[in-house]
Amino acid sequence: MSICNHIDMEKNKVLVQFGKNLRAERNRAGLSQDALAEKIGICAGKHIGTIERGETNPTLTTVVAIMEALDLDFEKLFTID
Repeated sequence: MSICNHIDMEKNKVLVQFGKNLRAERNRAGLSQDALAEKIGICAGKHIGTIERGETNPTLTTVVAIMEALDLDFEKLFTID
């Protein structure tokens, strides 16, 4: 396996875990994907879905907006199992 493939696999694991953490915290807050999207000022809840499934790498500004909207500390979203 090349170093690039290894990095891609590790990046994917991080994105998937981040998405799982986000889904759990969003559900704990009682928000739908659409409600969270509206709260952070993005146009569609489906973007939240792609983040939660680990299909997309959110920007830092999106991550900060999510943390603020859900009143979360860094560790809540970035804990890796």
